[in-house]
Amino acid sequence: MSTSGKTPTLVFIPCFSGAPWSAEQLAPYGQAPRRTLRLPEGADDIERYADHVQDAVADLDDYVLVGDSFGANIALALATRRPQGLRALVLSGGFAANPVDSRPWKALMRVIGKARGPLYTQLTLRAHAHRLASPFDGEGQVPWSEARSRELFLANTPAASFGARVRAGLTADYTDALGRVRVPTLILSPSHDVLIGEDASRIMLAGIPDAREVVLPRTGHMFRFSHPATYAAAVQDFLTAALPGSRAGTGA
Repeated sequence: MSTSGKTPTLVFIPCFSGAPWSAEQLAPYGQAPRRTLRLPEGADDIERYADHVQDAVADLDDYVLVGDSFGANIALALATRRPQGLRALVLSGGFAANPVDSRPWKALMRVIGKARGPLYTQLTLRAHAHRLASPFDGEGQVPWSEARSRELFLANTPAASFGARVRAGLTADYTDALGRVRVPTLILSPSHDVLIGEDASRIMLAGIPDAREVVLPRTGHMFRFSHPATYAAAVQDFLTAALPGSRAGTGA
């Protein structure tokens, strides 16, 4: 735990799209030191993504990982390595193991992950955007929609990378390694999430020794995008409580 009065750098790990946090999503954190990154293309193993993040924070001796969805699984993978300098962990809409428990949908994910060209842009991305949606997406600080989710992927996610990330997400399993996480952990959950079921957060909450969950009412899986101020406030409240000797939650 940070007791030096320093402000740890907040390191934001992207979702499945691979797109780094935008200025709009980072703004609610004020002057807190922060860093975001883009996911590498074509990697089909979570450990390779964790290697990428580990390299990106190699110069930091005091930091917090904030992983969103697929990025939460990456952050969790890195946290199980107990890297020096990691002070706290935020996992939003995340999972320890493949969150798709429907065998038909799991099989469909493997198929659509192989789509290219118009099949990818017109079928895969529309189906994925529909799974990401919630009734509350239009209520946030940044009204969201299925169309905006699809545009996000069109702009940031090549078909080959989408397929590689499907393979990575379906095969990753850190359930038995959760006890290796030795930093305060926030499991940040939306109240409505079709893509990631409730079992995902329960498993992490039970397995990570110092974990707590906050469920944000009237939010969906895309709450990093639709509710950036609400999301940031929950992160900052957690850090203020979890790292009392630092200024991590102040945005100062």
